Amino acid sequence: MKSIKYVFLSALCLLFLASCSNGDDTDVDDEKPSISLVGGFPQSCSELKRGETYVFKALVSDNVGLASYSLNVHHNFDHHTHDDQGVECVLSAKKEAENPMIFMENYAIGSNKTSYEITIELTIPQDVDTGDYHCSYSVTDVTGWQGRTAVDVKIVE
Repeated sequence: MKSIKYVFLSALCLLFLASCSNGDDTDVDDEKPSISLVGGFPQSCSELKRGETYVFKALVSDNVGLASYSLNVHHNFDHHTHDDQGVECVLSAKKEAENPMIFMENYAIGSNKTSYEITIELTIPQDVDTGDYHCSYSVTDVTGWQGRTAVDVKIVE
């Protein structure tokens, strides 16, 4: 009876070990997508005029596939920062928002592309507060990784 028990336990252990995987048979995406503003718009410290229409541009890419992107334009009247702002612009004095511009939109990227040029036509409303703003781009890949970048801009008369 003991030998049957040992044979059964040995077979169970072998079955368990055989079912384990070393992980080499599946690729894991450990790379977040990137955003390039080289040749894009706006650049750091750009001035955007109220009532004018602009084409916001950025190039996004990923090693596996892109899923979606977003554009967020919001006021920076309190002088907050974002992690990746490389250029420091001269900021106006801090102030309270009365009628700030707030634009937040998400867009899908179809066909599992690995590179995509974002182009969004956006009119700056005539009646928004002038002053310091952030323009933030975000991109998400098909596995859920996200890349972000932001630049300081000013809305002027």
